Amino acid sequence: MSTDRCRLYLVTPPSLVPQDFVAPLSAALDAGDVGAVQLRLKEADDDAVLRAIDVLRPVVQSRDVAFILNDRPDLAVRSGCDGAHVGADDMDVSKARAILGDLQLGVSCYDSCDAAMIAGENGADYVAYGAFFPSPSKDTEVRADPDLLRWWSEMMELPVVAIGGINTENCGALVKAGADFLAVISAVWAHPDGPAAGVRAMNKAIDAAL
Repeated sequence: MSTDRCRLYLVTPPSLVPQDFVAPLSAALDAGDVGAVQLRLKEADDDAVLRAIDVLRPVVQSRDVAFILNDRPDLAVRSGCDGAHVGADDMDVSKARAILGDLQLGVSCYDSCDAAMIAGENGADYVAYGAFFPSPSKDTEVRADPDLLRWWSEMMELPVVAIGGINTENCGALVKAGADFLAVISAVWAHPDGPAAGVRAMNKAIDAAL
C-alpha cells in the first residue's frame, strides 16, 4: 500500500449481502483514491466470509486496491486476499506473520506505542492506532491521542493507520499529525449522498489538511 499521500482505508460495514454490496463498493472505489479495503465480518461464520471474499475480492483487486481480511490470516491465505489485519490482543503477531508469508499484515495497537513497536519487530507491515473519536461502528474505551501519530511518523518508517469515528470534520488533525491511512466506515457507507460522495468528501478533506 503506497503512502506518498495520506490515503483512505475502507472498512466494510459489520454485516452485508455480498452481491448487494458490489455496486456501492464499486462506486466508492471509482470515486477517488483508496489504498485498501478491509473485509470485516465479525459475526459471520467461515463459509459466509469465504463467500463474501469470492464476490468482493475481484472488485477490489481489479482496481489495484489491497484487499485485507480482518482477524483471519488463515482464510486470507486460502482465499487469495492481499493480507490480514489482527488485533494485538487477539493473535500473536509473529504467528500471524508466519501464516501470511509474504502477504500484508496489519496490527491494531490501540493507544500503545509499546504494542506498535513489538508488532513492527514481529513482522507487521503497518500498525493502526485508535479509536481517536467516538465511533458508531464499534464501542471502545480507548481514546488515542493524535500525538501518537506524530511521534510514530517522526520516529518510525512503518506506515500507520488512524481509525475510529473519523469523518470529514475531524480528520484534518490526524492527517497533519502524520497518518498514512485513515480507516473509515460510516463516513463513506453511511454518507447521505452515497458511498461515492463519501469517498470524494474524505479525499477533499485530506487534500485540505495537506
